[in-house]
Amino acid sequence: MGIRNLRNAVSRDLKHARLSSFAFRVTALAFLFVAGCGAPGEPTPPAPPIPVTIADLAARQAGDGVQLIFTLPSKTTAGDRLASPPAVEIVRGTPKPDGSPDAKSMRVVYTIPGSLVGNYIAEGHVKFIDPVAPAETRAHPGGALVYVIRTRASQKRASGDSNAVSVRMYPVAVPITNLEARVTEPAIELNWTAPALTSGGDALNGFSGYRIYRGELDAALAEAAQTDISKAKWKSPFTLLAPSVENTYRDTLFDFGKTYAYVVRSVVLVDGNALESSDSNAAIVSPRDTFPPAAPQNLVAAVLSGATPGSVLVDLSWSINLETDLAGYRVYRSEQEGTRGALITADLLLAPAYRDTSVEPGKRYWYSVTALDRAGNESDASAAAAVDVAKPSP
Repeated sequence: MGIRNLRNAVSRDLKHARLSSFAFRVTALAFLFVAGCGAPGEPTPPAPPIPVTIADLAARQAGDGVQLIFTLPSKTTAGDRLASPPAVEIVRGTPKPDGSPDAKSMRVVYTIPGSLVGNYIAEGHVKFIDPVAPAETRAHPGGALVYVIRTRASQKRASGDSNAVSVRMYPVAVPITNLEARVTEPAIELNWTAPALTSGGDALNGFSGYRIYRGELDAALAEAAQTDISKAKWKSPFTLLAPSVENTYRDTLFDFGKTYAYVVRSVVLVDGNALESSDSNAAIVSPRDTFPPAAPQNLVAAVLSGATPGSVLVDLSWSINLETDLAGYRVYRSEQEGTRGALITADLLLAPAYRDTSVEPGKRYWYSVTALDRAGNESDASAAAAVDVAKPSP
């Protein structure tokens, strides 16, 4: 009986051990299942791109406004390249007595969408003019304005404020509105009416003259630019051409076949500083060379012996034309006085001389010469030169 009891006890222990091992395996699998199928945490949204802060903002008075110049950021604060140009926020206010920006006065006065920023980029910088009401400048002559710039690549986060700049605003001349341009052969002639008032309506003081600016346009868009200069496509932007103390100017440094735009700004002196008015209306011209050279002068004709015995020729010469765009000369011959006759030179003559070897003895001829320029304009004929070709002696 003792041995039987011992066997039963051993059987019970083994069975218990097998159940314990099975339970352990089930528990472990359940733990792994729960761990693998647990709910994940909420995804973290990507941080919005933040453009680097502008550090080179500069400003100056430009007519009835302030021109702001700065470099547009191309990277984020994380060092990544911006996918597209950021929007630009122009922030304007007034300074505290110590010259620092008064935070309570700072307001966003203009926003340039990123898609339009390229319209204001020139020479690698953004150049934007923030208009200031002439009445405000009139009420506070010499008053200071403070600017900072922010850029924004997303609606959620803007860049930091740029360096702050301060500009004092003074009254300037009212913009010229009747600039006209007329094309002549030697010059494009500009004229306009002299201003007598400031843009705020007061009498103009400190006037010192004018500055004339010229730019070259793409001729294909010149017509659109006539009504809206902002639609112009520039081959070269406005640059200072010359100063003038008179309300006229003659531009002799132009080329036919190009399209030019002109603006004029009046200048006043304030505390020794020259301040320009806003731009005049733009005068746009596309000069075409329709001006022929002068008629050749001093035509002389002489009968000479030819290269063979008994032959003759007519030797022609005349004074050289002085036009810088001269292309050459043509010679005409007639057997009837008062008519130009036929062209006897197949090619343009580069020199003021010609020998006609096709004359016939016993005839009278009338010769005339014209000059042509590189645009194909032909001058009037010279005064005719008559010559008698005698018959050879028997």
